[in-house]
Amino acid sequence: MSAASTVFGSLLAQTPTPHSAPVHDVSGYIGWTIGLVIIVGLLYWLMRQGWQWRRTMQSGLPELPVAPRHRTEAVLELEGRYLGTTTAGNWLDRIVAHHLGDRSLAELTLSAEGLTVVRPASADFFVPVAALRAARTDQRLAGKVVPAGGLLVVTWEHGGTLLDSGFRSDHPAEHENWVTAIEVLMRAHAKVAARDAAASGTVEADAVETPANETTETSGVAATSGSANGKNKEGA
Repeated sequence: MSAASTVFGSLLAQTPTPHSAPVHDVSGYIGWTIGLVIIVGLLYWLMRQGWQWRRTMQSGLPELPVAPRHRTEAVLELEGRYLGTTTAGNWLDRIVAHHLGDRSLAELTLSAEGLTVVRPASADFFVPVAALRAARTDQRLAGKVVPAGGLLVVTWEHGGTLLDSGFRSDHPAEHENWVTAIEVLMRAHAKVAARDAAASGTVEADAVETPANETTETSGVAATSGSANGKNKEGA
């Protein structure tokens, strides 16, 4: 045997024998995938049921006010996001009736008539100035948590229920200006309402006093007339 044959034989002996790729049982993976899909579907169904339950419980909430067609010049405007509405003081008790639970982009306009909320992806709504109760900056609402001062929260009354609506401006530094403007608007409206009430009360008081005065005057005229008639009879 030649040296070349010996070397070739040793190289063949050192060459590793090829092995076939291991075969895995995919049935286990399929089972896990199906189980995961079922769990996700069940969670989604439970969420929808909870949403429907909330909507049913809140069905007594009246329809939302619509912005007047003619409004005065805007005091402030804001672009950002609407994060949701809750019952006042309870940041997790979300209101879902009348699409108030729909998060979306939003455009806010504050005018003498109130707060207009335009939502391209959902229903618009309007908060009359008479329904405004407070405004503040916060960091959590409707299950959403942001850095301190990152939310503008407007408290308003609708159908006898106090609500907190949360907004996040594209420029959160604007929130403080909005809080101040809403508070000033509320105070101005309260003064006007008090003045109107006082004026209305004066008119009503005048309306009540007038018949009484007329009765007194009529009685006086009647008494005078009776006295004159008596003197005439005596003279006759």
